Amino acid sequence: MLLSHLPGIAGIIDILVVWFVIYKIILLVRGTKAVQLLKGILIIVIVKLLSSFFELKTIEWLVDQALTWGFLAFIIIFQPELRRALEQIGRGNIFGRKRNQAEKERMNLIESIEKAVSYMAKRRIGALISIERTTGLDDYIETGIPLDADISEQLLINIFIPNTPLHDGAVIIKDNKIAAAAGYLPLSESPLISKSLGTRHRAAMGISEVTDSLTVIVSEETGGISTTMNGKMQQELSLSDLRAYLEKTFEKQESKQTLWIFPKRGRKK
Repeated sequence: MLLSHLPGIAGIIDILVVWFVIYKIILLVRGTKAVQLLKGILIIVIVKLLSSFFELKTIEWLVDQALTWGFLAFIIIFQPELRRALEQIGRGNIFGRKRNQAEKERMNLIESIEKAVSYMAKRRIGALISIERTTGLDDYIETGIPLDADISEQLLINIFIPNTPLHDGAVIIKDNKIAAAAGYLPLSESPLISKSLGTRHRAAMGISEVTDSLTVIVSEETGGISTTMNGKMQQELSLSDLRAYLEKTFEKQESKQTLWIFPKRGRKK
C-alpha cells in the first residue's frame, strides 16, 4: 500500500514491468512468421485510426469487426509462440537463464564446433554450419529436417558424413540447439566471390548478406576452414583462429544484450 502514496514510483514500476513483458514477447516471436503478422495487426490499427479521423464509416465498421474477432484469430495464429511462452513460465525460464548456464551452453557450442571442424577438416569432409544470432533463421530452418537436438561434436560429424541423408545442406543452430539439418540457404550472387569457391561458400555468403548469422564452412576440396558474417568472409583459418573468433563474437553478443537490458550509467558510445 505504500506505493499508492507514491504515484511517481508506482508509475515507473508499472512502465518497467510493461516494457519487460513487451521485450520478452519480442524475443519469443523474433525470427518467426509471427513478426509479419504483428506488422499486419499494426497496419489494421493504423487503418482504424485513419478511418475514424476521416469519418470513413464503412471502412471503420469493417476494421472494428476484424478487431472484434481478431482475438480468437490471434490465439489460433500465435498458438506455437503462446505454447512456448507457457512452457517457459512453467520451467521458470521466462525471466531468463542464469549467467553460468548461458556460459556453459556457449562453451559447449564453441567446443563442439571446434572439435567437429577439426575432425572434418583433416578428412576433407564438407560442412556448413550456420548459427543464429539476433536475426531469426526460422524461414531457413523450415527448409531442412527438424532435429531440435543438443549440440555435440559427434552429432555434427555424423550429419556431414558423405552419402548420408542429411549431409547435403546446412546445419542451423538456434538457442544452443541443432534446430535443423539439410537446410537450404540463399546463394550469394555477389561478383566479388571467387569462382573457385563452391556452393557451400556461396550459401554461407548468401545467408550472411540477409541475416547477421555466423556461418562456419569446411571445404570438401581442400579441408580449409572459413567463416562468414555480415557479408564478409574469412578464409584459411586455423583451429585456434576459429575458436578465438567464435569466443569473441558470442561474448560480444552477450555483452550487448546485457547492456541493452541493464545499461551502465555514464557509458559512452
